[in-house]
Amino acid sequence: MRGRHPRLFSGSIKSVEGRPRDGDVVDVRANTGEWLARGVINQQAQIAVRLLTWDESEDIDDDFWRRRVKQAVERRARDPLLADTSARRLIFGESDGLPGVIVDDYAGYLVAQISTLAASRAKQILVESLAALLSPRCILERSDDERLKHERVAAARGVLFGDPPAGPVDVFENGMRFKVDVQAGQKTGFYLDQRENRARVARYCDGADVLNMFAYTGAFAVCAAARGARSVVNVDSSQEALRMAEVNMALQPAPACAVTYQVADAFEYLRACRAQGMQFDVVILDPPKFAHAPSQIDRAARAYKDLNRVGFGLVRPGGILATFSCSGVIDAALFQKIIFSAALESARDAQVIERLTQASDHPVLLSFPESEYLKGLVCRVL
Repeated sequence: MRGRHPRLFSGSIKSVEGRPRDGDVVDVRANTGEWLARGVINQQAQIAVRLLTWDESEDIDDDFWRRRVKQAVERRARDPLLADTSARRLIFGESDGLPGVIVDDYAGYLVAQISTLAASRAKQILVESLAALLSPRCILERSDDERLKHERVAAARGVLFGDPPAGPVDVFENGMRFKVDVQAGQKTGFYLDQRENRARVARYCDGADVLNMFAYTGAFAVCAAARGARSVVNVDSSQEALRMAEVNMALQPAPACAVTYQVADAFEYLRACRAQGMQFDVVILDPPKFAHAPSQIDRAARAYKDLNRVGFGLVRPGGILATFSCSGVIDAALFQKIIFSAALESARDAQVIERLTQASDHPVLLSFPESEYLKGLVCRVL
């Protein structure tokens, strides 16, 4: 508790005094009676108290929520790494002192995800604060159904402020344009956390044949083509996502490389490539989250190893494997062990030449290491 971790689990609570209702603000005290922290209780959830302040003089009222929103927005405005983009994460949950609040900004269209009872109760003041600070065109709610189930809160979607866009929204990133479907795309529409990694991986793509697995709407491919890739193959299980990938590629100056799109299961496609003896200079593996809870770590580790074992075999000697995990319960050390095991089983030697993580608008709170969820390794395959 003194480490300022923002989650208090039900098993750590000795007793609850009085009869607080779920959603009430409560004080947390040590066995000695010493005041420790203040937060919002939810006795229906495993995380029983979402801790919000370690300052006994700070009240959890409307001004508290306004202040935290303002601080988060101002931090992004001062971030030099966000100077060349119109799409950014404005609020990143616990890392910004707002558990259960995610807000992404796509050129003035804000998309909010609410995933805790505490945030749900404060939704109106959050919306009012964002509207006053930013004068956005629209605020959409696309809450995380699965996470809200654990909070015993009904999921909600819809327009909270302004008018929704008539179609995909135009944004720019590092000199490139993209269309983002903020209403129906995965997550909030775009993987903002990979912004800097797209640019870094693209540096290896000059003159390269690139395989972009789990391509989604093609952002890695667009960056690779812009850096002079000879060819790019985009693979995703969603035909609709690949349609948007084609749109995004068409928004750029005509690339000199050949770009193709394949609707396929990633594991099956990689095995088909291996059976045909295909190889690439750069292979990008950016799969969805394989583990949502500690109980799923072993299964996820097998999936990551299987994926990367085949991936290593598709890289030409001297080429690059850029591989990622967004499973927060798999830490960086375990992920590297999994990749080492995959290389060993593929009979390939490899060197780690870069370690990648999430973009700066997804900051890691030191007292909440779980906020560091994205891991990436750029490996030179020998």
